[in-house]
Amino acid sequence: MYVITLSAAFGAGGGHVGPAVAERLDVPFIDRAIPAAVASDLGVPIEDALSRDEQVKGWLSRMLSAAAPLSSDYMVGYDPPRMALLPDREFVTCTQAAIRKVICAKGGVILGRAGAIVLRDHPGALHVRLDGDRERRVRQAMELLNLSESQAREKLDYNDNARTAYVRHFYRTDPASCDHYDLVLDSTRLSLEACAELIVAAAKAAHPVG
Repeated sequence: MYVITLSAAFGAGGGHVGPAVAERLDVPFIDRAIPAAVASDLGVPIEDALSRDEQVKGWLSRMLSAAAPLSSDYMVGYDPPRMALLPDREFVTCTQAAIRKVICAKGGVILGRAGAIVLRDHPGALHVRLDGDRERRVRQAMELLNLSESQAREKLDYNDNARTAYVRHFYRTDPASCDHYDLVLDSTRLSLEACAELIVAAAKAAHPVG
């Protein structure tokens, strides 16, 4: 059973490499399944869980955001959604539990969510990081996601900052540190296909099956 955590900077192609690796190893690609499992465990809509996925937000900002569509006339007695008041730590703890749970049966390729840190003690997990030069990531994001240059730069800054803040806040470490990974690839110099093949080869070498 293969377990691979895949950390990817924006524009590094994690959303393309992850499914390709999962298909080659015949294991699930685990991305949206994490917030879905969290939503189920917490009894909240999937949209609410997605809004908190890999994000750091204080309870006050969440409550104000939830109340934002309401005029002041309706604020008296307003009962904010449970998700708005749920502490960040409780949400992250539930996310960690969901990660461990979804890999139990068939393993899988887990994209993001500090998987390498959450599963650092998993004996068979392979931890991989995809990264690359900022300018090359901008160009690759434009191609992969059909974005303009300004859109790609804006999304790169937002996503990189949000994910770094998430890992620093909850795990007190840098998600880009090589200390967390068995394999670090520059997916802006190597093709995404080559990255997928290298990860598959590493997984099979480290944890042969059958």
